[in-house]
Amino acid sequence: MAVPKSRTSKWRRNRRRAQNFFNKFKRSLPSLVTCPECGEKILPHRVCPYCGTYRKRAVIDAE
Repeated sequence: MAVPKSRTSKWRRNRRRAQNFFNKFKRSLPSLVTCPECGEKILPHRVCPYCGTYRKRAVIDAE
């Protein structure tokens, strides 16, 4: 069985873990699309909270 020869320092451990932190952070930013009816930025595949439409159909009554 493979056993480490010496203990991994905190610096080396943290450097290894930091490689994935920024990639995960960049991917977690939401992609926004423009609503075709009102032009506001919304999350894709969701009902627009500003005008209440989804796929150019009125789904909810927006105020």
